[in-house]
Amino acid sequence: MENQHPGFLTLISIRIICLIFFFGLTTIAFAQNKIPATSQSDSLKLKASLSRTMKVLPADKISNGRVSFLDETFKDWIKRTGELPPDFDKMPSIPFLPDPLIEDEGGKNIPVTTAVQWKEKRRWMKEQLEYYITGTYPQSPMDFNVKVLSEKKEGSTTLRIVELSFGPQDQAKLTMELMIPQGEGPFPVFMTQWNHRGWAQIAVRRGYMACVYAASDAKDDTEKYSEIWAGQYDFTRLMRRAFGTFRAIDYLHSLPIVDKDKIALSGHSRNGKLALMAAAFDERIKAVIPSSGGSGAEVPWRYATQQYDVEDIALLSAAQPSWLHPRLRFFIGRENKLPIDQNHFMALIAPRGLMLSTAINEGASNPWGIEQAYGSAQKVYKFLNAEDNLAIRFRDGEHGTHAGDIEDYIDFFDYVFKRSKEKPENKLFYNYTFEGWRERSKENINPLNYPSKGGQGIVTSAGKEITKENWAVKKTEIKQHLQWILGDEPPGLYNRGPERLENGGAGEDYFGTVLKRPIVTPRMGRMALTPYKEFGDYLYGYIYYPKDKAGNIKAGKLPALIYQHEYDYSKGFSSYHDVQSFFEGMTDLGYVVFSYDMIGFGNRIEEGTRFYDRYPNWSKMGKMLADVKGAVDAMSNLDFVDSSKILVAGYAMGATVGLYAAALDERIAGLVSVSGFTPMRTDSKDNASEGIKAFSHLHGLIPRLGFYVGHADRIPYDYQEILGSIAPRPVLLIAPQLDHTASLTDIKASVSEAGKIYKLLGAPDQLILNTPDDFNRFSDEMKEIIYGWAGKFTAGARVPRVP
Repeated sequence: MENQHPGFLTLISIRIICLIFFFGLTTIAFAQNKIPATSQSDSLKLKASLSRTMKVLPADKISNGRVSFLDETFKDWIKRTGELPPDFDKMPSIPFLPDPLIEDEGGKNIPVTTAVQWKEKRRWMKEQLEYYITGTYPQSPMDFNVKVLSEKKEGSTTLRIVELSFGPQDQAKLTMELMIPQGEGPFPVFMTQWNHRGWAQIAVRRGYMACVYAASDAKDDTEKYSEIWAGQYDFTRLMRRAFGTFRAIDYLHSLPIVDKDKIALSGHSRNGKLALMAAAFDERIKAVIPSSGGSGAEVPWRYATQQYDVEDIALLSAAQPSWLHPRLRFFIGRENKLPIDQNHFMALIAPRGLMLSTAINEGASNPWGIEQAYGSAQKVYKFLNAEDNLAIRFRDGEHGTHAGDIEDYIDFFDYVFKRSKEKPENKLFYNYTFEGWRERSKENINPLNYPSKGGQGIVTSAGKEITKENWAVKKTEIKQHLQWILGDEPPGLYNRGPERLENGGAGEDYFGTVLKRPIVTPRMGRMALTPYKEFGDYLYGYIYYPKDKAGNIKAGKLPALIYQHEYDYSKGFSSYHDVQSFFEGMTDLGYVVFSYDMIGFGNRIEEGTRFYDRYPNWSKMGKMLADVKGAVDAMSNLDFVDSSKILVAGYAMGATVGLYAAALDERIAGLVSVSGFTPMRTDSKDNASEGIKAFSHLHGLIPRLGFYVGHADRIPYDYQEILGSIAPRPVLLIAPQLDHTASLTDIKASVSEAGKIYKLLGAPDQLILNTPDDFNRFSDEMKEIIYGWAGKFTAGARVPRVP
């Protein structure tokens, strides 16, 4: 080497340094999940994962915006970046909301107990939220220039419009309107976006200086930022608008008349989303109210899936391609793999003021999911000794707001800023906890008193194989177990229902409703079971029927289908994901379709709030089954329904209700279950799903199951027994292969066991399991499967097994 030229040695050294630098950066990126380390086989697996995502993803509505300045569509972004989904098998499953006070969740699960840990967790949350949801953005604060465009007096208030210039060559602009009260200040500040000027007017009357800035659809100066910083930062449209909020605050901080400790921000709908983002990343915002932001704001992604019937990742990201980072789409149907969720934005805002606000029956919202996020945020605010700075508010009506709402918003800001002692009410509609129920009911069940059943099949109580002779005894035993787990049903009365309906009925307008139900079409009519024509315990519902050529209900005795809805808390059987087409498809087959809101959902939310105060030893699931029984009573007595052909069908929660109902009510002639179950005794093995806690702890449907947490093998029944109890009546089960809330292996084993009972009773082809290559949703393909099955059912033919 001594004979080598010095320049050659320098070149070698530079190359070595560059390689070390590259591998160092790569190692850091691996640690941050930003560069997937993949083998060829891993790459093929990830490409297959991407293909499945593309299959369920609607086309980008590019008229609403590009995915980025460099990419028109998601496909373009994939092609340019070469990004693939993460290896979900190597990521921990977090079925419940991820806990902001846990480090390495799904791994070591280290509790956050110190300020040092909290600082590190905050850094991690910001990094993850930027990576998966908001994109990266230029750092703050930033130098700027100010041009006053106009200034005038309106009464005693000064109206000043300014334009900020900042960024490379001052290319970035932001227009702001200031509404400055009379006096020297300093004034608290109410910030909102251009289309909420009316909100600002109310704030001025309340003594606030108002700041309205151009970061909304009405006027958006921030859209240009994607071009100005193209290739450097990948912030989404909502994050660009949040970044514009930061620049507005830079200017406000330069004004002596501004009280810098009292800057409040609010926005509605998409502006609610940006308000939450902005407050999470800028601590100069001292209080914030994201108003009806829905998915991507106060509704966590885990509770914005299709089984909750709101705007899920697929729907929202395709309808608004520019709002959220493209990487979020990788988690369609795999929301349990997201390392973060919307509650992490809320955690970053703590201990500053935060109010979550929405309408209780809002179509694009999930009030139950919002309360879950609120509960998660409460823990952080308590950890930081700032519990009074967190609030939640529900209003009546739909998506819009009125002056009274804004007055309430300013009341909250006043409370946080100590300008008022009027504390928010914080009324909750879903205040159930398993611990609270235990205390109220005084129940205490020792699961160790029950024998372990493991994954065993259907056997007699003596442990013997089931035979035709002893099945009747075993079936009675199963029903007793079901009735016991559902709690002690209070004695009730039989309601025959209206028997005949001569007109459409008054409908829900009789008592007032904002919910939109499936509508009448040229081929499908609608009648209401409402006051004086109700069913069950004074319940309301709608009958949809096939029309004849004259527009009347078709003649003869018609088969009926009772449809049970999913976990659609705000709307009941109204639907964001098109139940209309399903009802039309079934009525086209000659069916009468009957549906209603289950307790705790839609127009029955408040009925469910105090259920366990009124019936501490019953269960909501028990009440739901009593309502199904009432529905069967009503359908059986209608003069145009064939009482021997009453089916029950449901998706998600509705399918679970249907399974229990069919097992306990022999009058139900058949069942359709879409994503209705996963076996309970084996479900907790890999901790990938919510398990029995979904029923006992989260939704409060079957509290007694909560005693078996950690001992699920001792639950006295499972779904193979439920399915066996329905035999030999026909059952169609649809279990998507990619449903992260279920174990397909366990489902197949359960159906195989139940199939033995069907074979025993001479009906081996009446239990059908269909497993589409899909996520947990009620897709058009699944509806077509149901139509084929239901058509053969009404024809009296047995349905061949679907491969």
